[in-house]
Order: sequence, then structure tokens, then C-alpha cells
Amino acid sequence: MKNNHKSDFRKSCIKKLEFISLFSKYYKNKIIVKKLEKFIKKSESKNILLYIPLGIEVDIKPLIVTLRKMKSKNVYVPFMQGDSFKIVKFRLPLYKKKFAIKEPNNSFLKPNKIDIAIVPVVGIDAVNKRIGYGKGMYDRFFDRLDYKPTIIFTQLILCKSKKILSDNYDIQADYIITS
Repeated sequence: MKNNHKSDFRKSCIKKLEFISLFSKYYKNKIIVKKLEKFIKKSESKNILLYIPLGIEVDIKPLIVTLRKMKSKNVYVPFMQGDSFKIVKFRLPLYKKKFAIKEPNNSFLKPNKIDIAIVPVVGIDAVNKRIGYGKGMYDRFFDRLDYKPTIIFTQLILCKSKKILSDNYDIQADYIITS
């Protein structure tokens, strides 16, 4: 029964996110990127996992550009592999892959330990656990790590359930940044 509630909640959040006006979206993206940049600088984190945004996600491309210019920062993004992903250093060009997600070429370099992971969400439940697109890729990725980076969820508008919809394997935010 819980999965039906989770699925219905996911659909309603996606609907809300799809109907944010372009002007509002532009403004919200700027606010969230500024908050993320401030958080990352204050934390003095060196290795940051970001994502390449889809249409309803916070557009963090300006943050990627800013962080890449800093010699003291390493920017990583997901590279889909099997039922999850591995992390690769962000570099151009990007190629459109499964689920219309863009990614750089594969890399066989062993990445550093991630200090901060910025993770997009469709919604969050009552205990701040992630409701994503339902594929479980982030959950499996973090489950397979032998350490825990600081996890920050981003969302254009907060879409939070008053109920616990998550499963025990769903990832939980240390911080949530929205507009």
C-alpha cells in the first residue's frame, strides 16, 4: 500500500514542478545555486558530486561552471552503469544517454572520496528521505559506498509529504536547499 502512496505522491510532485513558470524557475534556480555555492565554500569541501539537470530539476550548470574554475575543487557527476552509477569527473562534451540524461564519457580514473553530494529530488517524505523517479539509482549508489558524504537535496519548490513514504534503503538528506 505504501508504494501506491509513494507513486501517487511522486506524480503530484512532478506535476507541480512541470507547471512552474519560466520566469519563476529562472529566479528559483539563481537563489538555490547561490545557496549551494555559499554552503560549499563555507564547508571547504574539495570533492563534490553534482548532477546534470533534467527539465524539472534545479539547473545547477552555473554552479558546475563556477566550481570547475576553482583549482581546489573536483567536480564529479554520475555515469550510469547497470542498476546504479559510478562517479566520473565532469568534462565536456556531454552525451545524451538513457532516460535523456546527459553524461560525460566514461573514465577509468579512481575518483576521490566525495565530501558533498548534491542530489535532485522529486519530493521528500516526512523524515526527509528522497522520493526520486523510482529507479533507485541514487539509493543503490550510496548504499554501496563505504563512507557517508554530506547529502544535500535540491528542489525548485519544496514538495514534502506529511507521511513516511520511504523504504529503509531510501537515502536521507543532511540538508535540503530549495527556493
